[in-house]
Amino acid sequence: MSVIRSIVTGTGSYLPEKILTNSDLAKMVDTSDDWIVQRTGIQQRHVAAEGQVTSDLAVEAALRALESAGRKADDIDTIILATATPDNTFPATSVSVQARLGINHGFAFDVHAVCSGFVYALTTADAYIRSGMSKRCLVIGAETFSRILDWNDRTTCVLFGDGAGAVVVEASEGEGNTADKGVLTSHLRSDGRHKDKLFVDGGPSSTQTVGYLRMEGKEVFKHAVGMITDVIEDAYSATGLTSEDLTWFIPHQANKRIIDASAKKLKIAPEKVVTTVQMHGNTSAASIPLALDLAVRDGRVKKDDLIMLEAMGGGFTWGSVLLRW
Repeated sequence: MSVIRSIVTGTGSYLPEKILTNSDLAKMVDTSDDWIVQRTGIQQRHVAAEGQVTSDLAVEAALRALESAGRKADDIDTIILATATPDNTFPATSVSVQARLGINHGFAFDVHAVCSGFVYALTTADAYIRSGMSKRCLVIGAETFSRILDWNDRTTCVLFGDGAGAVVVEASEGEGNTADKGVLTSHLRSDGRHKDKLFVDGGPSSTQTVGYLRMEGKEVFKHAVGMITDVIEDAYSATGLTSEDLTWFIPHQANKRIIDASAKKLKIAPEKVVTTVQMHGNTSAASIPLALDLAVRDGRVKKDDLIMLEAMGGGFTWGSVLLRW
């Protein structure tokens, strides 16, 4: 039986020019390169320039994704942008991207699920495509987390970076089996009881300020591996596939220790794991599309590859997307 699938036809990414190394951070707060690398695997991160906002990064990534897909901006009917660091409280950053791309049709909106944002956005795009409401979506993850960091807090400021990644997702016919190209299954979860473990201590309604990111690192780590494996095992149950069937595991790039522990628990071979946290730090909603674009452009990801995407973020939110390239 023929079904509608959402296939990724192009990828793109953008990183700000400024690089902040661990040695640079050691001059700002009481930390060291050894301390950061040992606990996180991060060696450097990119930081947006003064006056450079989230939509600037998103537009650059979007243009590269469109070029990769061989599409023009006018071909897009839906833009879904995942971010926790919007340009403004409103309007949605996605409509700024829409305007700057010269698109005056269709619709655009933001998704706010923090580090899980891209997984949530891609799942939403898949739902719109499968329902027939959209034919061609631009899905973006873009963040300027440097703007919500307390640069005196060494437990958080060493972890995050800025960047953007994007994919073009299009409707295509499939046979309804796991050999199909495109999104095969998605699984999303959230649990608001964990809000105080990872949050920003400000907002328009509560403090009338932007606030700073606050995190209980040990608590986040404790929950992360279990939550990640939960939604991946759901994907296996839904498709009958296993870790052995995967070609690539592209997780949210939060912490190399979390990535390694998750892969080990799921019995995913280390050589199947795409890791960019050492270069980018944690770029929240941008981390998965940044890693995906890198793996596509350096030739690792090839036609018919089976790819698992997963993320966990503040809320807590978490989710997985299993797709065939």
